[in-house]
Amino acid sequence: MDERALLDRSGGPVTRSRLRRDLTALGLTPGDTVMFHTRMSAIGYVAGGAATLVDALRDTVGPTGTLMVTCGWNDAPPYDFDTWPRPWQDAVRAEHPAYDPEFSDCDHANGRLPEALRRTPGALRSRHPDASFAALGPAAAELTADHPWDHPHGPDSPLARLTARDGRVLLLGAPLDTLTLLHHAEALAQAPGKRYVTYEQPVLEDGRRVWRRFTDIDSENGAFDYTPVVPDGEDAFETITRALLAAGHGRTGRVGAAESHLFEARRVVEFGVEWIERELGGGGG
Repeated sequence: MDERALLDRSGGPVTRSRLRRDLTALGLTPGDTVMFHTRMSAIGYVAGGAATLVDALRDTVGPTGTLMVTCGWNDAPPYDFDTWPRPWQDAVRAEHPAYDPEFSDCDHANGRLPEALRRTPGALRSRHPDASFAALGPAAAELTADHPWDHPHGPDSPLARLTARDGRVLLLGAPLDTLTLLHHAEALAQAPGKRYVTYEQPVLEDGRRVWRRFTDIDSENGAFDYTPVVPDGEDAFETITRALLAAGHGRTGRVGAAESHLFEARRVVEFGVEWIERELGGGGG
């Protein structure tokens, strides 16, 4: 979309001060710990781009607030590389660079904001190559330190810590299916047929590149088979988030031109666990 179209849809340039006013009106407050998901194109023409949005968020939560994003690793080896012909596998194992929290690119599928935040001076990024998070602010170390190697969306994960400190989640023009915190609900929910994956990726340990094997819920294809309870063509997280909003949880408003939603993390997790166990049948593992 060209800049004129962005200007037309937003009613003019979206500046840092305008973003701050809109975020405040939505309910973001000084001292908040907030994980955010953003679709920049939905906001309109943001004067200064991703850096302006990060600055506006920092302005809104203030010096006592903390920002958090989901990063992942854009250049991770494919999950199924261990099914490739042996010479191909050997080549990858011999030379694929290790994940480096400081330098490895965030997954480009997550948009521009994760990379912008993790490059901001003072930001910290967790050690898990596939499920890394970055945070900026006084609670950054608490959120990101010692990210569990296995079950990185479960107990003691950055998502669990966000929830425990009564954090919030902001969908800033982002689709409803981007509510990543629901992966934590999946990790906690007790329902039949929970799906797990194992995979290998190279990481740095004491400055040396080593390959580690990881176990997690299947966050790519779905931790459960939601087919019986989700409308055709709709992502399960979109269905759950629509139900969350319909139940009166969360605040909705405009930031620039973007319809945006602000949720309490604890309520998202509680609602997600309840929904999964009710719709899929609780008690299974």
